[in-house]
Amino acid sequence: MFALLLILVAALFALGFLHPIWWVAAAVVYGATRHTRERRGGRSRGGGPDPGDYRDYRDYRERRDRQRRWDRRYSRQNRARRQREDRRDHEPHG
Repeated sequence: MFALLLILVAALFALGFLHPIWWVAAAVVYGATRHTRERRGGRSRGGGPDPGDYRDYRDYRERRDRQRRWDRRYSRQNRARRQREDRRDHEPHG
């Protein structure tokens, strides 16, 4: 169904070179199909996951992994400094 709408939009766009009103029609059809897909949640009729979901999850996983590497790196670098400060805090002052 989406392929047929895409072909329709392409045909209307091509007709726009003859008369510009067809460009308006192509924009209306494209906008209506986009609005309908967004309202349905962007999912295909087959019930399968939208390919965009995989990209979103991949982005999330990459951000999560970067954050873990950042936390590991700086917790290691600062661990020795924190231990020194703790020892200084517990030493008798005199």
